[in-house]
Amino acid sequence: MKTIRYFAAVLMLATGVMHILPMFKSPREENALPMLFFGLAFLLVCVLLVMNQKRGPVAGILFTALGLATGFFMVGVKNWTTMLTIMFIIDAVVLICCIFLLIYKEKPGIAS
Repeated sequence: MKTIRYFAAVLMLATGVMHILPMFKSPREENALPMLFFGLAFLLVCVLLVMNQKRGPVAGILFTALGLATGFFMVGVKNWTTMLTIMFIIDAVVLICCIFLLIYKEKPGIAS
């Protein structure tokens, strides 16, 4: 469970940084501000997962599902890039990891 949690956290860190990068391009992309919001949210989820907070997997599911939906329906196929494809793949993997973490919660060990 710890490995899956850290794997999801590293992926969230990577996609968070990739979402923030378009804000620093010149000229800026039209979707840079919403991507900045998602980038900051993904970095927050990364911190929650590393700290093993109960809200981490729930926030991971919420923000990745919202990000995937926004990407598909708001950004659309006309703005499809390689970077966007990579972010979609990462979001899908993180979504699966967070669902797994939520369903199969770690059981507390019996103290000897």
